[in-house]
Amino acid sequence: MPLYKTITVNPTSKVLIWKIEESFKTLSEGIELTLQSRTRVEGMKSDIHSRGFLSVRHLLKEEGYTDKDIWYDTHGKPHLSDGKNISITHSFIFSAIIISDDDVGIDIEKQRHKILKIATRFTTVEDYKKLESENTLIRKLTIVWCAKESLYKSFARKGMSFFQHIFVEDFNPYDNETTALVNFQDKNENYHIWFLEFEGFTCAYVLLHERNKNE
Repeated sequence: MPLYKTITVNPTSKVLIWKIEESFKTLSEGIELTLQSRTRVEGMKSDIHSRGFLSVRHLLKEEGYTDKDIWYDTHGKPHLSDGKNISITHSFIFSAIIISDDDVGIDIEKQRHKILKIATRFTTVEDYKKLESENTLIRKLTIVWCAKESLYKSFARKGMSFFQHIFVEDFNPYDNETTALVNFQDKNENYHIWFLEFEGFTCAYVLLHERNKNE
């Protein structure tokens, strides 16, 4: 099985990343889906999306869960039947989950030139143009996008704006971590962000900051 990477964030939080190399048929072996999930997979027009869906079920299996153990609230946020928090992502040939006692979010994106065209939708690009090369700019913007997508998944409130409501503290791409503030409606929450890069992809994952839990 191509379990690509496992990261123990803290004693109650773990990230698992899968490299999707198998066929749909191979990924289907040993995985039992609910009727709702089967219907969802059968309705997917993209082979990579359906294989991504199944690869996530293999990641769940790695941690002792089945498809029946995951459910979604009215905001579309996934939850586990034992009360643990979970976030899910897949992009092209990689999928990942993060499971934790705390509020979490995770995202994987392929590093692509087109991020330069959409950057103004989610951040102030001028803050990053001082960087030495276009490649470094693409890398950093992809990290910011992944971080904000992860924060959006964790915060899970409709109407949030990546640009107006999610603020990622500036960082060095080689530091592999930073912090962020989400400020929307009546909630202000601080998060810790970690990120890593592999095979032309970026992954970011977030946990609700300790001081929020103590308030």
